[in-house]
Amino acid sequence: MERIQLTEDLSFSRFVHGLWRLSDWNYTKQETLSLINEAIETGITTFDHADIYGSYTCEERFGEALALMPSIREKMEIVTKCGIVLESENRPEHRSHHYNTSKKHIIQSAERSLANLHTDYIDVLLIHRPDPMMDPSEVARAFTQLKKEGKVRAFGVSNFKDHQLSMLQSYLDEKLVTNQIEVSPYELENIHDGTLNVCLRERIAPMAWSPLAGGKLFTGEDDKSIRLRESLTKIQQETGAASMDQVAYAWLLKHPAKIMPIIGSGNIERIQGAAAAAEIELNLDQWFEILHSSMGHEVP
Repeated sequence: MERIQLTEDLSFSRFVHGLWRLSDWNYTKQETLSLINEAIETGITTFDHADIYGSYTCEERFGEALALMPSIREKMEIVTKCGIVLESENRPEHRSHHYNTSKKHIIQSAERSLANLHTDYIDVLLIHRPDPMMDPSEVARAFTQLKKEGKVRAFGVSNFKDHQLSMLQSYLDEKLVTNQIEVSPYELENIHDGTLNVCLRERIAPMAWSPLAGGKLFTGEDDKSIRLRESLTKIQQETGAASMDQVAYAWLLKHPAKIMPIIGSGNIERIQGAAAAAEIELNLDQWFEILHSSMGHEVP
């Protein structure tokens, strides 16, 4: 599988396995470990987490599986996120839903993630959402400390727009290595508003969450979903793709920003099928046909 170079000594697999629903899958530790191993055998070595996933339970479940085979850590890259505070029975001290990007919170979150994941380091730590109360100097001090202590290798953001990313970057000594954003054939905001162009400008490869629009591509009954299904099915037949979702992934892979789609499935066959989309090469006619179906009209 193609790899995307983020820094001189850090690369991600082109596809990323997302664990936000890990607790919902109700896998045993051994079943989770088997899924991790099978993903790695497929070439997917990058795993995406956030402290809040599963109401603060998914990191721990993943870590319990890693503890069964500690040597597997050397074969993977772990991404996790912090900055969102949720009310949860697993965090009784939390009194409301808000953001916290203070130095203290970032460091505490990272250290808790390290313990939950049974690892000595996080490959990339992301700020999960833009925080209207963010003090970028505090974020910078937290990043510097975590990097100096060897607890985090690199840093990035999630759901940031140009002004938010450039503001934070101006306070940092090291370059942010990714921006995890929502993008799919259905969701075009980050294409239309220039966020993907910012990634190209900054030479950072974005990660794409919800690359299948949360299933709308398959089950949505709105006009956009219906138009997209027709186009994706047609192009599936033209390319010989095994499934409609492979065409949707191939559409993302075609973009020059080197988008890294996050596969949020716990089914290894679905994961392998998604990874096979790397073998599908859409031409420009097909790429723009999908874009036009989503927009409901042609480009000017």
